[in-house]
Amino acid sequence: MTTYTLQHPDKGLISYTDKKRYLWIASVIMPIFPMLGIFCYYQTGSQWALAIPLVFTYLVIPVLDWLFGSDENNPPEEIVPQLEEDRYYRILTYITVPMHFGVLIAIAWFVGTHELTIWSVIAMALTAGSYSGLGINTAHELGHKKPPFERLLAKLVLAVPAYGHFCIEHNRGHHTHVATPGDPASSRMGESIYKFIWREIPGAFKRGWEQEKVRLNRLDKSVWSLDNDILQSFAISAVLQGGLIIAFGWIMLPFLALHNFWAWFQLTSANYIEHYGLKRDKDANGRYERCQPHHSWNANYIFSNIVLFHLERHSDHHANPTRRYQSLRNFEDLPELPNGYYGMYLLAYVPWLWYRVMDKRVLALPHINGDLSRVNIDPDCREAIVAKYGQGELVAA
Repeated sequence: MTTYTLQHPDKGLISYTDKKRYLWIASVIMPIFPMLGIFCYYQTGSQWALAIPLVFTYLVIPVLDWLFGSDENNPPEEIVPQLEEDRYYRILTYITVPMHFGVLIAIAWFVGTHELTIWSVIAMALTAGSYSGLGINTAHELGHKKPPFERLLAKLVLAVPAYGHFCIEHNRGHHTHVATPGDPASSRMGESIYKFIWREIPGAFKRGWEQEKVRLNRLDKSVWSLDNDILQSFAISAVLQGGLIIAFGWIMLPFLALHNFWAWFQLTSANYIEHYGLKRDKDANGRYERCQPHHSWNANYIFSNIVLFHLERHSDHHANPTRRYQSLRNFEDLPELPNGYYGMYLLAYVPWLWYRVMDKRVLALPHINGDLSRVNIDPDCREAIVAKYGQGELVAA
């Protein structure tokens, strides 16, 4: 186990050991987990075995988060430069990129060469999509970094679920407008995930395209030029998915359509739970305040964090977007989710239950303290929410 040390002029010897150093390998293993369903199918001959990865992701992981609990440990700030320079952590993200390509191709081969029921094809498409959604998470980590190689890897892995606009939209759009009513990637109190998706997916693509057009115009280039990063990623998607259709036939059309949608929906699910109801205040000039840790919902659950490259420490990520996953911090008095991301996804998929659990949590946050004027509310639901909670009324947790 690697220990980082520093002799500080005032604090003396500072040392830090990342106890999760080798647990981060789980983030590399997670993208190939769908292959377990295929392995179990060959062992048992039962197509029910193909659902094992879905059951693990959406049912077992939330239970493991509950069992293993949270880790609120932070690396000392003086040690962070050493921690971020350790290439071990970067290599783990690099390794996952080709794995996402390999897993999609393997599952497509399985679907295209075996006699499966329609339900099994759907299960395999959802499985492939949920794990290609992890590819967007990998791109999220890589795309925030300055080295061109890491940004190239982000562009490549986004080709797997055909979501090539993500890093552009996310970095230049979402991080600028996060936790504001106009951000399509920030959900509003009272807005169901099924309503949110109609703002988030088209809104993100539109904003990403506009941002790339602005960049290319500054270089005096056409948005349709070969220098368009979005088109480059989509071109790789066309080659990859077009090749699968040619290789394995018409069954790939519905398979890939469902795969792509479900991968996109995993990002929609993450965006939905990460900023629900949170809103930045405006200053005297009408400008939104700088994004603070309390403008994102945080989660410190051990298991889901080690398989998601610490995505759930989202509060520090938005406050410090270039900080690498192994260095992300927990803070006191943050908006805290009651389970890890996969458990919260399930909750979000049942809107009435989501509202019951989360709305009072929003209003009980210290910086909101029951003041609905400080909440990002769905305009269509404002009247009902004000009638239920009362403008400015303190709501207990």
